[in-house]
Amino acid sequence: MEIPAAFLEKMKESLDSEYGAFLDSLKKEEVKALRLNTLKGVTELSKELQEMWHLEKVPWEETGFYYEAEGLLTPGKHPCHDAGAYYIQEASAMYPVNLLSPHENEMILDMCASPGGKSTQISSYMRNTGLLVSNEIIGSRALVLSSNIERMGVKNAVVTSMEPAAVADAFPSCFDRVLVDAPCSGEGMMRRGDAARENWSMENVLMCAARQTDILNEAAKCVRPGGKLVYSTCTFSREEDEDNVELFLSAHPDFSLVGTEKLYPHKIRGEGHFAALFERDGNADSTAAYKRKKNIKPPSGLKTALEFLEGFLTEEAFSKIDPEKIISFKDDLYYLPDKISDIGRLRVIRPGLCLGSIQKNRFVPSHSLAMALVRSDVKNSVDLPCESSAALSYLSGMSVDPGAVNAEITDGWCLVTIGGVSAGLGKKTGNIIKNHYPKGLRRQ
Repeated sequence: MEIPAAFLEKMKESLDSEYGAFLDSLKKEEVKALRLNTLKGVTELSKELQEMWHLEKVPWEETGFYYEAEGLLTPGKHPCHDAGAYYIQEASAMYPVNLLSPHENEMILDMCASPGGKSTQISSYMRNTGLLVSNEIIGSRALVLSSNIERMGVKNAVVTSMEPAAVADAFPSCFDRVLVDAPCSGEGMMRRGDAARENWSMENVLMCAARQTDILNEAAKCVRPGGKLVYSTCTFSREEDEDNVELFLSAHPDFSLVGTEKLYPHKIRGEGHFAALFERDGNADSTAAYKRKKNIKPPSGLKTALEFLEGFLTEEAFSKIDPEKIISFKDDLYYLPDKISDIGRLRVIRPGLCLGSIQKNRFVPSHSLAMALVRSDVKNSVDLPCESSAALSYLSGMSVDPGAVNAEITDGWCLVTIGGVSAGLGKKTGNIIKNHYPKGLRRQ
């Protein structure tokens, strides 16, 4: 589908002498990138993958790399992707979190979080400490968000599906940093496919701008005094970008603009993006926390769960568990992040890290728990080489022969890793490791 003529005319007027270079950039192929997952201890990929995918550094993100890949072993099809070793993310989309600059032990809100690229990036900056509230208003998209939170081994996130006004009501002046990566008209994605081209119109631009204003106004209520707010879009539209910045500042005199950045595909290796950083007046010291109701009873099966975890985890890993942070949610036991101890007023999809469930008076560990662990956390583990038949078999739901991968482990539950990165669970019985990789994730 052709790029809308009205959009091009609008960009010609906006860019003036740069329009020709911009137009040429739209005729080029999109630039692809991935971000390494430091939450799982991944700081680099093998030299073979670096060479095969022609990895090159993304300037504004320490763990971001451009890639070029064809054939069967593209990053999205590689076993390391299933294990959460990296997240495939457009390079420009990595910029807003870099601008947000999250720190450890903070309270951070990602107001429009699906599919999860920026939330998982935020968590990596936080090193899985503090509290990250990842909100997505659309339920189906919130489930996708939750799935990516799980795959990347995020432990400090509570995934919610709430209207921005409800989030603001639940967390007044609570967050050290808030990200609003707002739904937009998608002008910056014009060369990536037909969706942005089909949906573009000035009516849609103006509708998005009005919706963004509403979201920003609610997000402002969540920022603590001295806190920071980043507003970002993947559009070039002044109505959605600069005009919304001006509207926000006029409506919120307690906020000041630190700076803005507009990324154009003819200037950088990436798609179109816009980001603005605001700071709220006041004391920068944070003491906020989302308090729990008093006298909440321990969940049923807590003792059984702790007994299992003590046997499964190393002494050091088990010593970090606070039993008071374990709650019952639906049919499972979850471990709440720091700075939150009650989810009663929240519409929650995922209240932290799912540990597992009690089944027939026994504790069964979850896939989420496995994905959040590293090999040094457990007593029993088996590692499958990245591109081995054993790794592909495991991801397809097949059992593992410990002898074939030189694994010397005891009977019982074990962590299965691929190339050293946690991928799921198995249970050794005799000469076989039974597969406990979730059926819904298995490769066909």
